Amino acid sequence: MIIVGVGAGPQMLTEQAARAVARARLIYGSKRAIDLVRRHIDADCAVRIIEDYKMLHHLPDDAVVLSTGDPMLSGLGYLKGEVIPGISSLQVGCARLKISELLVVPITVHGRRLDPEAIAFELQRGKTVFLLTDEETDLQSLCSFLESRGLHRMIAALSNLGYEQEKIELSDTSSPPTLSELSCLFIGDF
Repeated sequence: MIIVGVGAGPQMLTEQAARAVARARLIYGSKRAIDLVRRHIDADCAVRIIEDYKMLHHLPDDAVVLSTGDPMLSGLGYLKGEVIPGISSLQVGCARLKISELLVVPITVHGRRLDPEAIAFELQRGKTVFLLTDEETDLQSLCSFLESRGLHRMIAALSNLGYEQEKIELSDTSSPPTLSELSCLFIGDF
């Protein structure tokens, strides 16, 4: 199996990933991931939308599995097989905001429980936290928690990275932004 990072948005597919997609005879991915690589898929390739992520371990060895962003950043890189990295939202966000990746600690709450203590710990160490969010992320509560700890910080909410409707909203923990569906955050001193 080959796990291919398709990038955070349009035109963020690496040449190596594009070649793997073009050679594939069987591709699995989310609708969004498939849409990002559609022009590279051969007409004879069987394309399947992933219905059950728990079943991915049982795919045939010749399957190519698409992972949005980079499979090793909250993606499908945990699957057995070769991993072809993609351009992650972390990379794009750091480039847009001109923040060194060396100063950033990634934390994902996408499909996971939000741990305000872990975020506070990293902010206290002087790090900027990159937070991968989902529709369940309670940013208001997180920011109230950080403010109560004296951790007033800047927030950059980035949504739809790479798409025409890309948006970057700067705020702070005292007045956090509203999150959209495809968003990530930077919290820190930047």
